[in-house]
Amino acid sequence: MSTTVWTVQGMTCAHCVAAVTEEVSGIPGVSDVDVDLESGQVTVTAESDPTTAAVAAAVDEAGYTLVTA
Repeated sequence: MSTTVWTVQGMTCAHCVAAVTEEVSGIPGVSDVDVDLESGQVTVTAESDPTTAAVAAAVDEAGYTLVTA
């Protein structure tokens, strides 16, 4: 198992957290998603690190933006 932390912009409420959690949880291999609304950090635990593209697509589907360096 590996854990990766991502930052998401645009979340403002519990509904946002639920939407991001649902979409990111749908990425194959993901076993746990923890969203911190205040910081915008999304901690993803998976069998192997999901690609940035996969996480970005899931976050976009939820209606938010993945912050990438």
